[in-house]
Amino acid sequence: MGRLLVFLHTEEEGKLGRTAFEALTAAREVCEALNWDDLIVAVIGAGADKATAELSGFPAKQVVVLDAPEFSKPRYSTDSLAAYEIVTRFKPDVVVGPNTSRFQRALPGGIYRAGGKTDTHICAVFARDRQLFAKKWIYRQRIEVTFTRTSKPWGLLVEPGAFKPAKMSTGSVGFEKIVIPIPEGLDRTVVLEVKGAISGVQTVRPDADLLFVAGAGWTKKQSDGQIHLNEAEELIKEFLELTGASLGSTKSLVDLSAEGAATLSFLTPLNQVGQTGSTPRHPRGLATCCHGEEPHTVGWRFINERRAINLDPNCGWARGKADVLYVADAFAVIRKVNELLRQLKK
Repeated sequence: MGRLLVFLHTEEEGKLGRTAFEALTAAREVCEALNWDDLIVAVIGAGADKATAELSGFPAKQVVVLDAPEFSKPRYSTDSLAAYEIVTRFKPDVVVGPNTSRFQRALPGGIYRAGGKTDTHICAVFARDRQLFAKKWIYRQRIEVTFTRTSKPWGLLVEPGAFKPAKMSTGSVGFEKIVIPIPEGLDRTVVLEVKGAISGVQTVRPDADLLFVAGAGWTKKQSDGQIHLNEAEELIKEFLELTGASLGSTKSLVDLSAEGAATLSFLTPLNQVGQTGSTPRHPRGLATCCHGEEPHTVGWRFINERRAINLDPNCGWARGKADVLYVADAFAVIRKVNELLRQLKK
């Protein structure tokens, strides 16, 4: 019988984020596949003791908490030390955690010091002949590989959005607080301030139900021969605020911003979707003013329902890359949609 250890961390508000519950789902799937029942959860960060209440109903044999001030902020030196100390204490066969910016380097570092190996961006787990296997995408999300390891512990960092968040009940959970001494100088790196990538409207929302993609067509001349960049900004901003959608973009539009050309002021490289950008996992997607060529649409691989607005009935979206194509003016469509959404909000 094997042992599984789950690492979770709190968010800024002292609660567990969506990625934490996705990691719990992956951990449960590993235990069910291998018929294990020895499952331990370790929660790190500010407010970790209170965050354990969100674990009510999860079949963990033990919950440990590390909420000392030295571990309240993300820092490789202290987080990797925490991973090493907890792993060496409990000696798990498998370690599961979310593939977040905080854990993506720190957990593998700690697990390596404990003699194990780690794989990131895991999108599925299963067992065959009592052997655990994992799946991940490589080569810009075009090839799915299935593999296993004999290293113990084997670390698996779960790709955000690949697993459904575990559903929990409310209630108190018993936990043990652990103390890990910090060697002198290990906490010399200090977080002074956190600055957002953009100001004003929030555009990158990984948990949103809808991905709204803006293409370079928004910055081109319209039917009256004029460029309506300010109107495009207002329409898109209002749509994002009314729907809570996440904003994506094509490479061509992001390149315009990098070259200093007139473009959407709130756009950054973080919004780029496609072969050289991100591969989001929203349930639905709406593309506007972009042609739907392969370098961009490869980033839509995990979007379940795809719709597009384009004036060209022969664009790439019309060739099997979208479920629905609206052959229409995106300015007129989004303007009308915003009007209807405002009425529903009243």
